[in-house]
Amino acid sequence: MTGKQMQTGLHDKAMADGITVAKKQPVVAVVDDDPAVCGSLKFSLQLEGFTVRVYRNAGETLEASDLDACDCFVIDQRMPQMTGLELIEALRRRRIFKPAILIISHPNDAVSVRAAKASVPVVEKPLLTNALVDCIREACGLA
Repeated sequence: MTGKQMQTGLHDKAMADGITVAKKQPVVAVVDDDPAVCGSLKFSLQLEGFTVRVYRNAGETLEASDLDACDCFVIDQRMPQMTGLELIEALRRRRIFKPAILIISHPNDAVSVRAAKASVPVVEKPLLTNALVDCIREACGLA
């Protein structure tokens, strides 16, 4: 019996015995210099079942030692010192290739083109629909 078969068998037995098996919650990193946006995104994404880590700017993000544990990044485009796309490029230079989603108010054509070339979806602020959550679910393989 392989390890995967054994694990599946244990999961099936636990389910038959009425034991709830907890699944790992995807970890979403939110990078935004606006504390109100960070707070509201953290709250709403936790309600959706995600574990959320908040970083207040690109520098704080790049100094973090736990970025490999993140399953997806939600990054504001307009931040001081470094734009969201520049942060994504810096992460990729560090070999952190986890999916990233860019959030921005009023995206212009240049940003949209750069994001598309980098395979980064853009979700427009204000975040009034489920578009961001849908993008995150897709990025984490939950869609």
